[in-house]
Amino acid sequence: MPKTFIAGIGHYVPENIVTNKDLMKYMDTSDDWIQERTGIKERRYAHRTGESTATMGIEAAKKALANAGIAATDVDFIIFATLSPDYYFPGCGVLVQRALKMKEIGALDIRNQCSGFVYALSVADQFIKSGMYKNILLVCSEKHSFGLDFSTRGRNVSVIFGDGAAAVVLQPTEDKERGILSTHLHSDGESAEILAMYNPGTHANYWMEQEFAHFDDAEIGQMFMSHAMIENAQNFPNMDGPAVFKKAVVKFPEVIMEALNYNGYKPSDIDLLIPHQANLRIAQFVQQKLGLSNDKVFNNIEKYGNTTAASIPLALSEAVEQGRVKKDDLLCMAAFGSGFTWASALVKW
Repeated sequence: MPKTFIAGIGHYVPENIVTNKDLMKYMDTSDDWIQERTGIKERRYAHRTGESTATMGIEAAKKALANAGIAATDVDFIIFATLSPDYYFPGCGVLVQRALKMKEIGALDIRNQCSGFVYALSVADQFIKSGMYKNILLVCSEKHSFGLDFSTRGRNVSVIFGDGAAAVVLQPTEDKERGILSTHLHSDGESAEILAMYNPGTHANYWMEQEFAHFDDAEIGQMFMSHAMIENAQNFPNMDGPAVFKKAVVKFPEVIMEALNYNGYKPSDIDLLIPHQANLRIAQFVQQKLGLSNDKVFNNIEKYGNTTAASIPLALSEAVEQGRVKKDDLLCMAAFGSGFTWASALVKW
């Protein structure tokens, strides 16, 4: 059975840099307040109408394809991970297929939020190992800036997120010392609403029954979004930050150790840990827990904020560009996010 390796990688970030001080124009916050809680100094925001989740993903995909030395027509499957698609439906995968003039290949969209890249990597790995596909394009992209609450009410969420995209090309290899060693996926929906964007959604009837109890079922069912939802900020992301942090600092190191133990490694064997860029404080806690030195962990959240599904491949792409990743290095990638979902992947570069 062949192994799966990353044959090409690339990333794209919008030109527009938004600093913490820029956000002070819209909400009661400060540079010190944001950096102390998240480690973020700035983030990128896509052009309001000129860029979308798909277009950013397409730019990253072009770079990954060039880096892999293949043409778009060589790709035989697309996986696209995002929580901020261009449309409610269809997914972004087919938009990539259309824009890059690919063959009529399959396109799979994955909705695992911050864990999206590792989940997608695991899916792609199974397809490659089974021999079903030879060139898989995995794209992760997020345009958060169009759907954030830029007021003091929403600052706990809005200061964290940024826009960006990254992509990888995955191919089979017979080299047993190279590629994806294993992936490990988990979820616990018990606290799904702690980190969620409730609306628009088909559950909206529950929220509107309180205000429109006198309406019949057919009338309520037609109300995809109500004025009450907007007035109560129920159309923006919701997060209980302390609760998420508490869970993340447990599951992050746990799933990393699961990957290491499964493959017979220990933390000191890791050449580079690339955590999902959720919060620098979480990454530092995990680093300390595993006893890793600063040169063994790659973070770029200070520049881009949390780009959810795109954060790990974006960080990996930058690490490769900077020479932080070398042949035969043992890489560990781990994520924790909405759902809750968490995952890890161990890769021999």
